[in-house]
Parts: sequence; C-alpha cells; structure tokens
Amino acid sequence: MRLTPMETLLTILAVTLGTQITRWLPFLLFPERKDPPGVVLYLGRVLPPAMMGLLVIYCFRNVSWLSGSHGVPELLATAVVVALHGWKRNVLLSIAGGTAVYMLLVQVVFA
Repeated sequence: MRLTPMETLLTILAVTLGTQITRWLPFLLFPERKDPPGVVLYLGRVLPPAMMGLLVIYCFRNVSWLSGSHGVPELLATAVVVALHGWKRNVLLSIAGGTAVYMLLVQVVFA
C-alpha cells in the first residue's frame, strides 16, 4: 500500500502528537508540587512485580518440559538472570547476561 505525500504527512503528525501527549500528560496531570492520588502510588508499587511475573510466564509458555532438553537452557538462563541481578542490581546487565547464556546454550550446548 502506497501513501500519498499528504497521507504520509498526516500519519507522521498523528504519531508525533500521540507520542507527545503520552510524554507530557503525566506531568500535566500530576505536577511535582502536588502529591499523586493513592491509586497512582498503589499502581506504581504493584505493577512492576506484576509485569515481571507476567514476563516470566511468557518466557516459559512454550517450553517443552517432557521432551528434548526439558527446559534446561531456560532454567539455567533464568538462574543467571537472578544471580546477576542479585549481585549487581543492574537490569540491563541481568537481561544481557541471561540472553547471552541462553543463546550460547541453545546454539552450542543443546544444538
């Protein structure tokens, strides 16, 4: 599908406007000099662990526990993520380390 120059411009403007609204709206709704509502504080406290749990479930959803490597690469990579995060408390290091270990295991060890 090809867009006309006007459609392209309107698409770019719509995406730009949507991005700017999502960036600035929280600052407009919850200024620094005012305390945020209790529900926002509650969500800020419970959503990060809930999202981590969801990501763990998502990562293990297609693991075949009864055939092949029985999920060993996934479990080892998860252990590396937990160990790195417990040691350094650096999310990027934990994710990168776990990903590197998982890729090494599935491409070299369990190939």
